Amino acid sequence: MGPAGPTGPVMSREEADRALERLTAEHEAVESSLLALQDHAGRRLLEGAQLTGVTARRWAEAEAAVTRLWNVFDYYSGTLAKAQEVRERRRWPSREDLAELTQLLRGPRTLPGSVLGDGTAPPPAGDGGAGGGAGGSGGPRLTEEVTLGGLVEWMNGWYAQALDVVAAADSVWSALPARIDMLAAELRRVRSLAHSVGVRPGEHPAGDDLERTTEELTALRAEVVSDPLAFWTRAGGSSAPGGGRPDTSRYDRAARRLEDVRREIDAVLNVRQDSEQRLMRLRDVLSRADRTLAEAREARGEVLAKIAASEVPAVSGPATALQEELTAAAEYRRRSQWHRLSPLLESLEERAEDELDRARAQLAAVTAPLAVRAELRGRLDAYKAKVAQQGMAEDRMLIERYDAARRMLWSAPCDLRAAEDAVLRYQHAAQDVLMARHGGAEGGSARAEGVADS
Repeated sequence: MGPAGPTGPVMSREEADRALERLTAEHEAVESSLLALQDHAGRRLLEGAQLTGVTARRWAEAEAAVTRLWNVFDYYSGTLAKAQEVRERRRWPSREDLAELTQLLRGPRTLPGSVLGDGTAPPPAGDGGAGGGAGGSGGPRLTEEVTLGGLVEWMNGWYAQALDVVAAADSVWSALPARIDMLAAELRRVRSLAHSVGVRPGEHPAGDDLERTTEELTALRAEVVSDPLAFWTRAGGSSAPGGGRPDTSRYDRAARRLEDVRREIDAVLNVRQDSEQRLMRLRDVLSRADRTLAEAREARGEVLAKIAASEVPAVSGPATALQEELTAAAEYRRRSQWHRLSPLLESLEERAEDELDRARAQLAAVTAPLAVRAELRGRLDAYKAKVAQQGMAEDRMLIERYDAARRMLWSAPCDLRAAEDAVLRYQHAAQDVLMARHGGAEGGSARAEGVADS
């Protein structure tokens, strides 16, 4: 080792060989990276595209960085070649050779203006090298001195900057335009189907959605092609070039909107295919509702004639509004106005079933007094049969009470409250007679049984 100089102690032969080997390997790595960047598909696309927005700005910066990178690489290559030449002069280098190698391989140098072009560069990857780095200045300048190691850090930083732009743009271009084109093709298919069933802009909400989605996809594709980096989301915490993913949120919204429209068009197509059967079913349901209401009106007249002192609800008329809408639906089908027929059929089907349920409920409410009378008649005859089984059919009191209850139940109009009281009096009398006949526990059991039956 020699005395200290401007670059520190003079290297030994072994140190010089190791430094030369390391810097040569770094030279080869940088050269390989540069050639790979030169052949990158994303770079070629960026060079041929009409860029706008953030991509235009960042690509201009990246191109300047690549230019500086090549210039510094050429300077680095020249310096390294000169060091190789000094080392190859003799097998055992002299002290002067080692001092020159030390200066070339470790010593700082001031770059000529032609290397950095504009005299400044973006912040390097490291600290700028041993000869005075970027420090707090924001980037290396012409007046700064830098070692070969510092140049490698600068080149790595510029390369990462350029690769980040190229890789991100390439990822967006690889992901989004093809998907947008596929979605646009599906949109054209859905729009053709929509037109075939009368779903058009200004006439149907789905037609307006198709129009908006078409405009959105057209604008989205143009923006993706001209400004891909506007659709790039950097991965959180990632410092690797190209670390992130394409932002597909606008595409995803358009795809969901188109899917909603497609389902609606499919529903309209289904209407076209089965509308006749659905209209027939609707006519049948409304007809059944009308018949049930007619039966309820007839039953109400019978109840009013046969049952006294009973509240009988009024029966509503037929659903004329539904019949009118059904006629309109048939007209829509005749004119092939499927987009209008579809929602009307769904509404009619729901309300027609409700109308049938309402008619059935009215019939049940109207005929309820007749059902009560029938239940009382059945109960009266059941107790009469029970009394006959016990040999008590000739009991005068029971005969009188039975005849009184029967006259009330089979007379018109029938007073249900009075008839029910008469039936209960007959039941109680029958229970008392049976208890008196059987006596004691048997009588209690019989009465319990009779109460349970009542």
